Amino acid sequence: MGNELGKPPEKSGNGDGARGRSVTRRGFVLRAVLVAALAVLMAFGGGFAWFTVRVLTERPPPIYETDAIVVLTGGARRIDEALLLLAEGAGERLLISGVNPSTTSESIRKTTGGDSQLFECCVDVGYEALDTYGNAVETRKWIEEHGYRRVLVVTSAYHLPRGLFELRHIDPDTVFVGYPVPLGEGSGPWYENLRYVKVLGSEYLKFLGAHVRAVTGLRVLRPAEQET
Repeated sequence: MGNELGKPPEKSGNGDGARGRSVTRRGFVLRAVLVAALAVLMAFGGGFAWFTVRVLTERPPPIYETDAIVVLTGGARRIDEALLLLAEGAGERLLISGVNPSTTSESIRKTTGGDSQLFECCVDVGYEALDTYGNAVETRKWIEEHGYRRVLVVTSAYHLPRGLFELRHIDPDTVFVGYPVPLGEGSGPWYENLRYVKVLGSEYLKFLGAHVRAVTGLRVLRPAEQET
């Protein structure tokens, strides 16, 4: 009797078991989060590698066979290349899309040293576009006005994947052929050029954003004639 009174009460194992299960659940959730984060990082890194290889290996088509040319403004040498292609007969007409409203056709001609007769007969200047999506809208209007079926798209190599995606998404009936303009020759490999790496990284994020917007409808792709 005395021994029983002096014996401390036994603790129930239910509390320890509950705490153990809670720790196990937290560990499982933590591992799941880490695995998911690692998968996202690997997918992002793999996608960036694919994007970079695509940009660096993109080459102009050997034969154009296009009705007209559109150049998406925003980078050096784009307009110069487009004017040269127009003079060579790669298309019958050129649209310079996304020009600043304060910039006239004549000022572009003087800056590029373009032929005045070529500008007068065959160059259109578009002022509506504010971004790549706007370039696609503006280009679609122009294509519909002239009835073109195959269009050569001139823009920087890093911008070409997104430019072609926007154009093909908003105007699937037209065949768009890409013409990449190199960013510029460096003194070493691209990955040693910090500016080029930043440009590629920024453009890759925009490229992903364009796909997300197209899939989710965050920005409705309205017919070109409804755009203002």
